Amino acid sequence: MSNVIAVDGPSGAGKSSVSKLVGKRLGYLHVDSGALYRIMTWQALARGVDVSDPAAVAAFADKVEIECRPEDGAVVYYVDGEIPGDRIRTPEINANASAVATVKEVRDRITAMLRAMADLGNLVVEGRDIATAVFPDSPARFYLTASAEARARRRRKEEVDKGVANQSEEAVKASLLARDLVDSTRRHAPLRKADGAIEIDSSDMTLEEVVEAVIGALPEGWAK
Repeated sequence: MSNVIAVDGPSGAGKSSVSKLVGKRLGYLHVDSGALYRIMTWQALARGVDVSDPAAVAAFADKVEIECRPEDGAVVYYVDGEIPGDRIRTPEINANASAVATVKEVRDRITAMLRAMADLGNLVVEGRDIATAVFPDSPARFYLTASAEARARRRRKEEVDKGVANQSEEAVKASLLARDLVDSTRRHAPLRKADGAIEIDSSDMTLEEVVEAVIGALPEGWAK
């Protein structure tokens, strides 16, 4: 049975950076569950599906073929033989991914895909319902959080570094808080700290400190 490190938390809490480094340090495959929801959103929009209509999204949920391949320390997703890349990181995808992610049929499909990835090897999986719904029995479950200000600052820096910054830090903060509300109040698998999960507030921590905190809290033998 593969080891699965489950990392949940709101947008901008550092899940991706922490999970990637933990995976690299331990030789675990990094899994970005959020990218799967973005792929579903991208494909729905590309095919003219009304993403504001849950029934339409539900009917579409099983029509996207996604191939998952372990490559260079991560599980990489292919659609029609290609890696989506920045096509799933556009403002349009950002604005619609939450609506798609609230649909039960989408969440069920992606949950099944994520669980199947355990056959690929040891994993560190980041998302919003990994510790609560996808791998609730993992003995290594974490909830990363940070203040809204810290999260907005980090997300704004990411956008600047990628050359896609088109909004102020305050606007980024408002967007993050709006996403928090949608994620935490959705009917199916809402964002919350799993019972028994270890909470880490990274507001005043460096990335390395958070990585060390995660690795230090793993079950015996998992960090070898």
